[in-house]
Amino acid sequence: MAADVFAALADPTRRRLVELLGEGERSVSEMAAEVDIHQPGVSRHLRILHEAGFVSVRAEGQRRLYSLRPEPFLKLDAWMQRYASDQLARLRRLAQLVEEEPNKRK
Repeated sequence: MAADVFAALADPTRRRLVELLGEGERSVSEMAAEVDIHQPGVSRHLRILHEAGFVSVRAEGQRRLYSLRPEPFLKLDAWMQRYASDQLARLRRLAQLVEEEPNKRK
């Protein structure tokens, strides 16, 4: 997993834009109204998300419409699941030890 993926999602404004795009395709002006920053700022954040592979853009007349790309989220989820399953296995072993401990005291 490339560090730029995490850097792209580290910013709270970019995470908010991802949330908005999760609801469907939007223009820059629509998103600017939702995040309370000017259009150039939204465009800059969208460029970073686009370069990291999280969003795609298409032209519709004069407007540019942005949408989420599922592939990087699936890769991120698979990467996180690998660590989550390790932690889950550790928690299960701990739970087993905790359950065995009262039996040893008797």
